[in-house]
Amino acid sequence: MHCLVIGAGVTGAAAAAALARRGVAVTLVEAEPRAAAGTSATSFAWVNANRKVRPDYHGLNAAGVAAHHELARRHGRAASWFHPAGHLEWAVDAAHREELRARVERLAERGYPARWLTPAEARRREPHLLVPADADVALFPQEAHCDPAALAEALLAEAGSLGARVRFGARVAGLVERPAGAAAVLESGERLDADRVVCCAGNGTGRLLAAIGASVPLVEPARGNAAVGFLAVSAAAAAGVRGVVTTDRVNLRPWPGGRLLVQALDLDSGADPGAEPEASLAAVFEDRLAAVLAGGPVPRIESVRTGRRVLPADGFTVAGPLEDHPSVYVLATHSGVTLAPLLGSLAADELVTGEPAAELAAFRPGRFAAEGPFPPVTAAREPGEQ
Repeated sequence: MHCLVIGAGVTGAAAAAALARRGVAVTLVEAEPRAAAGTSATSFAWVNANRKVRPDYHGLNAAGVAAHHELARRHGRAASWFHPAGHLEWAVDAAHREELRARVERLAERGYPARWLTPAEARRREPHLLVPADADVALFPQEAHCDPAALAEALLAEAGSLGARVRFGARVAGLVERPAGAAAVLESGERLDADRVVCCAGNGTGRLLAAIGASVPLVEPARGNAAVGFLAVSAAAAAGVRGVVTTDRVNLRPWPGGRLLVQALDLDSGADPGAEPEASLAAVFEDRLAAVLAGGPVPRIESVRTGRRVLPADGFTVAGPLEDHPSVYVLATHSGVTLAPLLGSLAADELVTGEPAAELAAFRPGRFAAEGPFPPVTAAREPGEQ
């Protein structure tokens, strides 16, 4: 079997590597000149299942966390992209305290590692944080953060070592059905035939599927909606953090070069995918950091970017073959960094064996034909949401 994978973000890279591990002939095409240049490049990249309330979706994401740990174990010291440093969250606002307590209880009931720390314990764990003396503090020790580009590059290197062909700068114009399979037509006019096409094209999914009369509805990124959000990157910080930290007003995590990656979800209502972030936002992020960092000067914010999330219309993962076009397999999801290694593995198993994965039963693309219209997806604005 020959599979054509479209997209070299973390999901496409994971699918290509998983297929190659199973002995499948793989060709991956990517429009950009490098891996993880789209949504993956503007992700907070927090590996978690923390605030996924629906049980099956929580279970999928929890399995995604486990798949990351397993992938890192297999790669050993080479897994430089993966940082299993946990996640610390504290609450001082009354509503946040109530929600955090309920969430920790729910996660514990589901067997998801979560425990309470005293503020003093939290400060020992993260000595450069100003944890309030009266804060409620929770630790989620199995959560992690990763470097998406390094992860995608490692997966593509693995796929290449197993015989996969990876082509950058190859933009797909559309899909074509074949009597026994499918094909992608590149903008250059070249046609690539395959037994199966695995579409991991992120926000370009709709454009590609339209060519064969299919649709997987995604939330179109627009000002202030759930599919857009700011990410700020600091200069090198004298006072850094070990892992992911979320609070009432700011989220932060380490970033390569001793820097910090910073979110403030309440600011995302002003995020506009069609405009550059306002220059004044840098000072707002710096003020938020000043409220939580100790042990050195507050690092200057070097850049603020607007990320575009891949967000299916109902907010949940899409994974599986199109009902009317079974040679085309679609992977489109929010929380793609968390889910990529798992989805790549499950998709590869389904494509090779023909046996459906129980974990994906609720997330098939066919649900959009039977359900809807869908209410707008609620934008992430509260601590722990993504």
